[in-house]
Amino acid sequence: MSFARIIGVVMALFAASQIYWYVQARGLVRRLAKTRKARILLAAAGLTSFLAIFLLNVVFGRHASPTRLTWYDALITAPFAWWVASSVVAFLLAMLIWPIRRVARSTAVRSAPGRRQFLERTANAVIAAPFVAGAYGLLYGRLNLQITRQRVTLARLPKAFTGFRIAQLSDIHIGPFMTEDEIRKYVRITNDLKPDLIALTGDFVTWDPSTQRAVVDALTGLHAPFGIFGCLGNHEAWSGTEDSITRMFQQVGIRILRRESVLVSAQGESFNLIGVDFETRRHMVAGSERFVRTYLAGVENLVAPGMVNILMSHNPDTFDRAAELGIDLSLAGHTHGGQVALEFVSPEIAPSRLVTPYVAGWFQKPGGRLYVNRGIGTIGVPMRIGAPPEITVYELT
Repeated sequence: MSFARIIGVVMALFAASQIYWYVQARGLVRRLAKTRKARILLAAAGLTSFLAIFLLNVVFGRHASPTRLTWYDALITAPFAWWVASSVVAFLLAMLIWPIRRVARSTAVRSAPGRRQFLERTANAVIAAPFVAGAYGLLYGRLNLQITRQRVTLARLPKAFTGFRIAQLSDIHIGPFMTEDEIRKYVRITNDLKPDLIALTGDFVTWDPSTQRAVVDALTGLHAPFGIFGCLGNHEAWSGTEDSITRMFQQVGIRILRRESVLVSAQGESFNLIGVDFETRRHMVAGSERFVRTYLAGVENLVAPGMVNILMSHNPDTFDRAAELGIDLSLAGHTHGGQVALEFVSPEIAPSRLVTPYVAGWFQKPGGRLYVNRGIGTIGVPMRIGAPPEITVYELT
């Protein structure tokens, strides 16, 4: 399906959901207001408020993205994002359980008031769940950081690196819901973990190029004795900041590896760290930047034979080729762990599974292993459900 068709389907779904909720709201107004004048005033107030927030977000929305939480984002942007996501999901659920409500209102059930009441309450609870879950994801889920500690056994690891610790930060997405101060908090947490090396795996910005200086400044507090290295994500490509943010990081002592490798050495022994820009074989929403026919083409020359090779690649889809090349460990991000992933219902329910089988955690193939970090930022809607933000610490053995 083309991007234009996908947008068309999404817009049609949103329009249908809003018509549904308008009908529901009209019924509520009729029950609450006793007079015709009161109904008109209440309906006008509600419709005016909705249209005002819609226009402020969709039509007159700001082009620049602040790097601190403003009153506008707290009172206009966040509630609208919560409403859009929650109302669409609740609408879909309402359509799915529509037969239950028909049964509850049938003649057969009317004669059993207790059963009818149970069915109606169950249906209402199911429809209300997305609104409650959305509020949780906005107010708590996106801030509920998890420190994930992973022990990684690498057969070719030199003895000098036994116990070597790598901390990974990914998908920062600086903006009003991942502010400079919030990033500095994650920097302090990362430093307290005492890593030997820090890996940053892309998506430092979201859409606005003007935010790149702020995210670089916020990350300058990172410290690790063997250095801080990174790779770039799709949002650096889409925002046109690949070259500029690489230079900014270089100025503060953070090295971005762009189809490059570096030897990390201790006591006369080394492992090989490789970094690549974002690569994709899918035509993604912002265009064909970094579109490739073959993943990791040309990286063969960067792989060090007989040595442990670790790859930083924002897109986890490069893993298949990395394993073929014998790259021992791949570190990726990009998926946000699904961001809204209902893994408490089923491990398979995550939007990211529509585009990649590598959503979060460990994956293994002959020749190598992959870990997909859930990142700390958000994209689209500022909420996380079932996919908490993550800092990963790998201990090599």
